[in-house]
Amino acid sequence: MVKLVAVILSVLSICPLAYSCAPSDRAALLAIKAALNEPYFGIFKSWTGPDCCKNWYGVSCDPEVHRVADINLRGESEDPIFEKAHRTGYMNGTISRAICRLNRLSSLTIADWKGISGTIPPCITSLPFLRIVDLIGNKLTGELPADIGRLSRLTVLNVADNQLTGRLPRSLTNLSSLMHLDLRNNLFRGTIPRNFGKLRMLSRALLSRNRLQGQIPNSISYIYRLSDLDLSLNRLSGTIPPSLGKMPVLATLNLDGNNISGTIPPTLLNSRIGTLNLSKNALEGNIPDTFGATSYFMVLDLSYNQLKGGIPKSILSATFIGHFDVSHNHLCGPIPVGSPFDHLEASSFVYNDCLCGKPLREC
Repeated sequence: MVKLVAVILSVLSICPLAYSCAPSDRAALLAIKAALNEPYFGIFKSWTGPDCCKNWYGVSCDPEVHRVADINLRGESEDPIFEKAHRTGYMNGTISRAICRLNRLSSLTIADWKGISGTIPPCITSLPFLRIVDLIGNKLTGELPADIGRLSRLTVLNVADNQLTGRLPRSLTNLSSLMHLDLRNNLFRGTIPRNFGKLRMLSRALLSRNRLQGQIPNSISYIYRLSDLDLSLNRLSGTIPPSLGKMPVLATLNLDGNNISGTIPPTLLNSRIGTLNLSKNALEGNIPDTFGATSYFMVLDLSYNQLKGGIPKSILSATFIGHFDVSHNHLCGPIPVGSPFDHLEASSFVYNDCLCGKPLREC
């Protein structure tokens, strides 16, 4: 009987360990913790004890294999620790290569800490289950890993608001599962890959505020699911592919602040696009007279270009136009009478050659 009790107690002492995280995962997390410094909230104080799957802030495990699956550390969130302190988070340090030892990791979010520097560990491309990489809002430098295309399950890549440099990796277009790409506000240079259209699952492509140059690839129009394309504030040149206006779900197209030339494709003005910003480029020619019942614009901004001619009368057939701006061009002739022009201010029309009519001077 005594021996039986001893066996039972021995089993009970071992069983909890079978359900705690792997020692290798715990060691990797402690190495990650050692490379980071979070001075205000003490979020890493919970990273103690033998079981990293239990009550370690921002860490979640796969319940079946008891391996770390998610790291979710956000410096800006609705978490009570931020609301109670009435401030957002701050963290400095670097992202340790130990992250790559978490070989069951599915989601990596270390976002909006403002002070985390260093590079993205290139070895993350060896993590076969990785679906989400969200590192927005830090001070990361260096380049995207050259073989990032190995991450066949990746659906979200968000590295916006950092200081990343270099060219977009050729392998980027091999991310066949990618749905959300956010590279905004970095220092990326070079061209957008010609075969960008291989990213057939993509719904949002946000590449604004970089140093990208060259032409807009026509292959973008092959991305059937793309609803939001932002290439603004780069150094892009060439013409706008007319095929962008034929995309079935494209709702937002921001190309402002580039060196794009040529004429406005007529397809853009009678499409499903609801926000169209082509301002601050070198577009010329007339505004196409192709507005129709399918034209529904929350924003239509054509300002600061070299457009000439008049405002086409077909614009009155548009279902809706909210914000409208054609200022700083070479337009001439009467401003159409009726909606939406009855609610627009003079600032939408100023600095043209000879536009007239309300809200400007009489013709």
